[in-house]
Amino acid sequence: MANTIDTAFIKQFESEVHLAYQRMGSKLRNTVRTSSVSASVARFQKIGTGSATTKSRNGSVTPMELAHTTVEVTMADYYAAEYIDKLDELKININERQAVAKSAAAALGRKTDEILVTAMDAGASSTQINDTSGALVKADMLTLFETMGTADIPEDGDRYLAMNPKGFADLFLIDEFASSDYVGSQNLPFAGGMTMKEFLGFKIFSTSAVTGGKNFAYHTSALGLGINADVSTEVNYVAEKVSHLCTSMMSMGAVVIQSEGIYEVLDNN
Repeated sequence: MANTIDTAFIKQFESEVHLAYQRMGSKLRNTVRTSSVSASVARFQKIGTGSATTKSRNGSVTPMELAHTTVEVTMADYYAAEYIDKLDELKININERQAVAKSAAAALGRKTDEILVTAMDAGASSTQINDTSGALVKADMLTLFETMGTADIPEDGDRYLAMNPKGFADLFLIDEFASSDYVGSQNLPFAGGMTMKEFLGFKIFSTSAVTGGKNFAYHTSALGLGINADVSTEVNYVAEKVSHLCTSMMSMGAVVIQSEGIYEVLDNN
């Protein structure tokens, strides 16, 4: 009977970690390009820009000769572990397990976002949107829109702006951002989970992963997240501690694929 109970415990715990990770874990993961890899290095393909040409009647077309390059990132392993005392399980089994599951998922989610923000910080375009006088204002957002448009970053619904919470709050001082007269209440995607607000073609959201007044505007295709091992969980009984050791883990790495698709948006917060 004990083995049966442990099996049920393990399966339920693992399920809770996965659900919590998807619901309240990483904010950035679903906004970037991902690739599952079975090696220690993830490789993302980068294809250059082509040009259209004319041809004479019955003549041959001119190939675009697209340049193919790659960017690579090495996988790193991360763990979130905690002991659950066996006697505690008898008293508050469900609450304790759920608390540990949520904490593990939150820790892995924060680490995922940290990996992505670190990559953007290292590989963003040298062009910055920089407001040293204070909070971002409408003119700054228009400059960002113009900058990404000039760089031919697609306006396909995959432009994002990850902001520190203070910077995101400051945007509500912009009437065109805050008022439903301009954007409409329907422009709140992901309403069941994290809240994003769409403005000038950007899906804008706040995250504590972005700090110090340094925000990041990016396109999905400009940043890659290699996933060597997605979030998984093990629960093992450790006799000398009379506890279950609950360990959630993942192996990931992030890299900038196209620096022209990522911009630092600085404010004076």
